[in-house]
Amino acid sequence: MNITDVKVYPVDEDKLKAYVTITLDHCFVIRDLKVIHGASGLFIAMPAKRRKDGTYKDIAHPLNADTRNQMERTILLEYERHQHQQTANGGASSFLVAAEHD
Repeated sequence: MNITDVKVYPVDEDKLKAYVTITLDHCFVIRDLKVIHGASGLFIAMPAKRRKDGTYKDIAHPLNADTRNQMERTILLEYERHQHQQTANGGASSFLVAAEHD
């Protein structure tokens, strides 16, 4: 499985830094991943749905640590590229970054 496209949608909130959409192998899209700034730095949260009891359940998630680490590295790299691009543009946001990863 390869992440073949990453789109970053920045938000201006305290801990939530961006929503992300990824495409796997040019044929499967996962939306609403989140880049979150936590106590130990940035991390990725999987898309989740709120249940009737108030808890959240992941809609999609990796089944092993290697896949999670690959996804997190790729997504955070694109998020950082977006941040550097935004800084280079004098603060003007492009609101979208797409990249090919093979």
